[in-house]
Amino acid sequence: MATHPLFLAGKETPTSATFRQRSVYDGHDLGDVCLAGKGDAAAALSAAWHARMPMSRLSSGARESVLRRAAEAMLRQQEEIAQTITAETGKPISLARGEVSRAVTTFELSAEEAKRNAGEVVALDTLPASEGRIGLVRRFPRGTVIGITPFNFPINLVAHKVAPALAAGCPIILKPAPQAPLTALMLGRILMQVGLPEGAFSILPCANDVAESLVRDDRAATVSFTGSAKVGWYLAGIAAKKRVVLELGGNASVIVEPDADLEAAAQRIVTGAFANAGQVCIKVQRVFAHEKIADRLLARLLERTAQLGIGDPTHEDVLVGPLIDENNALRVEAWVQEAVKQGANVLSGGVRDGLFYRPTWLTDVPETAKVSCEEVFGPVTVFARYQDFEAALNAANTSEFGLQAGVFTHSLPRAMQAFETLEVGGVILNDVPTYRVDHMPYGGVKGSGLGREGPSYAIEQFTEPRLLAIKP
Repeated sequence: MATHPLFLAGKETPTSATFRQRSVYDGHDLGDVCLAGKGDAAAALSAAWHARMPMSRLSSGARESVLRRAAEAMLRQQEEIAQTITAETGKPISLARGEVSRAVTTFELSAEEAKRNAGEVVALDTLPASEGRIGLVRRFPRGTVIGITPFNFPINLVAHKVAPALAAGCPIILKPAPQAPLTALMLGRILMQVGLPEGAFSILPCANDVAESLVRDDRAATVSFTGSAKVGWYLAGIAAKKRVVLELGGNASVIVEPDADLEAAAQRIVTGAFANAGQVCIKVQRVFAHEKIADRLLARLLERTAQLGIGDPTHEDVLVGPLIDENNALRVEAWVQEAVKQGANVLSGGVRDGLFYRPTWLTDVPETAKVSCEEVFGPVTVFARYQDFEAALNAANTSEFGLQAGVFTHSLPRAMQAFETLEVGGVILNDVPTYRVDHMPYGGVKGSGLGREGPSYAIEQFTEPRLLAIKP
């Protein structure tokens, strides 16, 4: 069985501490993964510290070239990467292939953005004493980025940390999800070949206490974390003076008005609710349907849900694979049982089989039930009716999260009311909140995080403006 070294200062580095990685679906061995200790983390930080100046001095053309070469290599290896994602996480292969394609795009977008950090000219001659003066503003890299990523998008969320950091001229140390290190290490082998300065990147599968030492260290400048709210806010608390970018959880809502295209809405809602077993932070978790169309929409939703492909994630027609581990499957089961005890009705699903949980629709769910007010991160969705559009908006806003929301309507006034009222990072019109393209500003408010991702927005987080005031 193969042993997979980590990447320390851009070089494959074996360690004595390892763990066995297994396929989520059938448990077959995927090899031993090397684990970084605190000494390895310190060495990575030291190497990144010394790589700061070589990285910042790379021309925009050189940064673009590095990122394009990485994108081209990923494209050549896209099937191998997709198969690894499916083996590690149980993500259906069709979704895994789509994710690799998006990751290639994320690197290509970052390559474009590497050329656009030209800065601006500022007029400083607004007072007589400053007559003739001008200012030049350029953005400079802040320094080492600590990137921490989850399992559910193990290549594209990694790409959203790594590619903008390199485009900005920042070294990056990545801690991949413990459930999906092999995918990130495949990217490491690509980055090793594209001509980066020594120390520009490290990829360190490691325990939480090692990751915490990275976040606490003063040699790091920025922490970019995607994952649970509990961990994210804890890391923000220990990050001291660093800039922190957090993309945390959600329990996204969809509102469906009477004028909506119900067939299109049903198709998108079912996909947004249950694809990848609902293990998506912008999955559809709460559906609010106007009472005039609620029964018709619900019938379509249940019909489409019954047609979903469930099972072996290597099969092309499967959309719903296993949950990542038994603990999460048991948690989802317990949350549904809790909701039922509180008065909820199960219209479909509500059954666990090992790591699989059947796609589940619930009605009459109290707002205080976990499946309604917390992030379920599984194939469970709540359906509710409303009479008044403003009341639906207010119900969506009751959440402590605010990542994205979807609104199905052909009414421009309703669309603008939703845009102005919903407390989220993005309002998706005539589609589900699960919609994301990789150059858009992506992130949330309230408990859903700080800052935005998307290459140009991440580069802004990873850089600082610096003014040159010129006196003639």
